[in-house]
Amino acid sequence: MAKRSLQASLNGIQEAKRGFARKGWTQDNLAAEVNLKTRQPIWRFFSGRPVERHTFIEICSVLQLNWREIATNPPTDFLELEEYTKPSVLDIDSLVEKVRSLRFDKIQDQCGILQLWDISHPVALNDIYIDVNILEEIESLQLLDILKLQKLSPEEFDRFGLGEIDQKQIPGMKAVETYSKLRVLGKSGVGKTTFLQYLAIQCNQSAFAANLVPIFITLRNFAQESKVTNEFSLLKYIRQEFLTSGISDASVIETLLNAGRVLLLLDGMDEVLKEQTNSVLSEVRRFSDKYHKNQFVAACRTATQKLRLRGFTDVEIAPFTSEQIRAFAKKWFVTFSKTNIQDGHLESVQFIQKLDLDENWQFRQLVVTPLFLHLACWVFHGQEKFPTKRTDFYKQALDLLLGKWDEAKGIERDEVYRGFLLPQKVKLLSQIAAATFEQGQYFFEQRIVEQYIGDYIQNLTNVPMDSEELQIESEAALKSIEAQHGLLAERARGIFSFSYLAFQEYFTARKIVASHNLEAFGQALEGLVSHMTDPHWHEIFLLTATMLRSADSLVQLMKQQIDALVSEDHYLQEFLTWASQKSRTIPSEAKDATIRAFYLALSRSPRLASRFALASSLDQGMFLDTALDDLLLECAIDGSQDFAHIHACGDALSNILGIVLDVGLYKSLQQLSEQLPNSRQSEQRFTLWWQTNYSAWAKQLNMTVINYRNINHQWQFSLEQEQVLQRYYDANQLLLDCLHSNCEVTPAIRQEIEATLLLPQKELEDREWQ
Repeated sequence: MAKRSLQASLNGIQEAKRGFARKGWTQDNLAAEVNLKTRQPIWRFFSGRPVERHTFIEICSVLQLNWREIATNPPTDFLELEEYTKPSVLDIDSLVEKVRSLRFDKIQDQCGILQLWDISHPVALNDIYIDVNILEEIESLQLLDILKLQKLSPEEFDRFGLGEIDQKQIPGMKAVETYSKLRVLGKSGVGKTTFLQYLAIQCNQSAFAANLVPIFITLRNFAQESKVTNEFSLLKYIRQEFLTSGISDASVIETLLNAGRVLLLLDGMDEVLKEQTNSVLSEVRRFSDKYHKNQFVAACRTATQKLRLRGFTDVEIAPFTSEQIRAFAKKWFVTFSKTNIQDGHLESVQFIQKLDLDENWQFRQLVVTPLFLHLACWVFHGQEKFPTKRTDFYKQALDLLLGKWDEAKGIERDEVYRGFLLPQKVKLLSQIAAATFEQGQYFFEQRIVEQYIGDYIQNLTNVPMDSEELQIESEAALKSIEAQHGLLAERARGIFSFSYLAFQEYFTARKIVASHNLEAFGQALEGLVSHMTDPHWHEIFLLTATMLRSADSLVQLMKQQIDALVSEDHYLQEFLTWASQKSRTIPSEAKDATIRAFYLALSRSPRLASRFALASSLDQGMFLDTALDDLLLECAIDGSQDFAHIHACGDALSNILGIVLDVGLYKSLQQLSEQLPNSRQSEQRFTLWWQTNYSAWAKQLNMTVINYRNINHQWQFSLEQEQVLQRYYDANQLLLDCLHSNCEVTPAIRQEIEATLLLPQKELEDREWQ
């Protein structure tokens, strides 16, 4: 008969102390790992006193020691715990099958449905789930140069860390099959919980790991129940789970665990309250070490990845690819179609078509995660379009991240930001966004963002704090921001950014709009307008315009800044005057500003103006000017003595004659057409005509066009003037974009701005005088 207690030998004590020292623990730590309420058994163990045999073996197991080598006179008739419960292969297969059968309905109910945000009824997981991809390299663990990151363009920023540049993605199921202990990381809303639920359902339905028993545990629930009993034991928690499925034999779960026949899915490591985190993690580590033969998959937000699990491989869920977005949208609209499946398919096609439009590129930035993609589908489903004001969509997305998402899941988190209210959190994020964006920084070092947070905390509390205390507070606040909602993300070691550029731009615009008084608001608008010619700020202008209760002041300041760009250059003013005069000769329904824009573009980029004219369905006179300018451009090609080239010019001239209404212009062009050599002439005579007549013919064509149509002036701009004109055009386009962004502008101001676009300074002054 085996002894009920064991004690360590002198040599065993020395060996145990060396193992204990390697761990770097206290006796209290070891007691917690062994799941003891007090450390008295630990003291007895190291003192060589008798210890209950299972506790003795457990201590040795945690210290990675062979208990037989540690114990004094170990009994030969005492079997290992695994040997007590180790049935034959046939018996364990039968047991697995029986447990799977008894647990089937519970797993289907626990993991087979989703409760989506703002949807009043549950949804079957398989109706909406899309297979996820996995990144095997964690971006925040990479060592990258901040200077290199700061050189990335906005487009490269949106791709950075998404696995589209140089990281290879693998299917999520392949990662689970590859690693027996896997921890899946990801930002809020990327589908970590859903992925674990999918694994449970696949296993439950024998599509994956059919020889294992799936067990899904929400760790915050485990922590809450363990707090009541003051005993953090996964084994006891699972036994209680099994009782709900009619499995009352306590030895069943240990039999399965010892045989390695369990798929344990641990969800929400980041959702456990801080005061319970150490106890939960210690139990997970102990449990996974003791029952190492089983398969483990845990889920955790990327920001809390420092809560490491020994023996687990960390991977990260990749954002959706375009193919996954299409597949998700198809499933979503079919599931929520109010009529039938065919209508759902049709709506999903319309959703993707409109999402792919250039005007909706900002939405494409965000919908790479299931949470935001669901939100976009939900908004589109209700309105059959994307919102004209992107700020409305951003606000809904941020409301989700800043609280509603946790509320919907019933998650209670630790107090963050030292009890900041939601408006204070938004204000802090707005200040960080504006300060970094003003500096042209999409990426910033940890110490920089902590300094911004520290300044905000100091101004908010009005209580003096020493530098060390302020540093601790700032670091804690940054960790809370990152862990709770992921709006700030560690993109490489010690380097942060906003998780999406769209959010940094939104918060920057919000900082401008939320200026606390009229004087500060005026200064904020003037500061914004100073960035008129910087393309990186264009989205800030659009967002600000739509967020303002009245955008009158903003668009007026923009117009003044635009006109000032060219007001001091006399040659550019002459250029604008010519375009204005030419626009008044066109009897068109198009607005004068549109005609001015056309002729300015025609004089600088004829090919672009031609496409503009055709696309805008402009009147015959403008179409004629486009055709003439194309002809002059074609005839200006030097060195071509190819008859086919001259023949093409002749055909173009013939086509132009068909739309000319002016008799004088028609006769002049007809004469020029008759002077061209015909195809029957010999090559020798054609070459002679080219050498003696072509130059004068081309010059006459140019003069005819100038005299009758007042186009093709040889404007000679310097490189600096070309650059100024380009900025001038782009700024005017930005102003128009703001006016068309559904912003609030009074009709009189809108009409005045549209009427005076691209006018020279003298005409602007004359209008003001009138």
